[in-house]
Amino acid sequence: MKTEDKRLVAFERLLNIMDDLRAGCPWDKKQTFESLRILTIEEVYELSDAVLKADDKEISKELGDLMLHLVFYAKIGSERGTFEMTDVLNGICEKLIHRHPHIFSNTIVADENEVKANWEIIKLSEKGGNKSVLAGVPQSLPALVKAYRMQEKAGGVGFDWEKSSQVFEKVEEEIQELKEAINSGKTENIEAEFGDLLFSLVNYARFIDVNPEDALERTNLKFISRFAYIEQKAKLENKSIEQLTLKEMDFYWNESKNNL
Repeated sequence: MKTEDKRLVAFERLLNIMDDLRAGCPWDKKQTFESLRILTIEEVYELSDAVLKADDKEISKELGDLMLHLVFYAKIGSERGTFEMTDVLNGICEKLIHRHPHIFSNTIVADENEVKANWEIIKLSEKGGNKSVLAGVPQSLPALVKAYRMQEKAGGVGFDWEKSSQVFEKVEEEIQELKEAINSGKTENIEAEFGDLLFSLVNYARFIDVNPEDALERTNLKFISRFAYIEQKAKLENKSIEQLTLKEMDFYWNESKNNL
């Protein structure tokens, strides 16, 4: 007798619970694709926070919340008669098989770069070759993430630098152009050159295997922690942070580096 797969049992349980919620819960019955959209975005960011904290227990919890949303969308789709969970799962299965011919067919690849290149080429062929390589990057992505994904996709079809040293030279070139724009005093030029510099830094991050979004967020968290340390020190002196001198704040900032 075949042992029941616990994963399938748990997934079926969630599907059944969603059926009950849509049938009986006033809040769940009211939800639409549109009303869920912002809530889903929030759940993705909560999962992202858990990943950055390397909190496995929280990651598991947030994955559950996100899974609920995926089941929710599929349930609404089935009620509309447009698609259901079976379509969603079979669709992603077929896509994965088609885009991994080195696993499910006889294509041979040397490394992950060839895998990425094949992925982009296959993706374009699925759309009849009429869609831009960059068309798959959502317009609503944060600019930093969007820049990274566009560069990845362009690099996937061969539009890329050969060496990281070339990219760093480009960063240095953009720094010089920004300095010149600042000296010119033309606001529009300064903004344009600053954008070019950020774009080049994102590209360099890709070449040294750093995700710029993750790197910046970790720096944000570090700043929050160190600034909170300064605030705590001010409280111990019965002062508000505004009452500290810049020299005092700088002293506590440097102290926080050793204490946190």
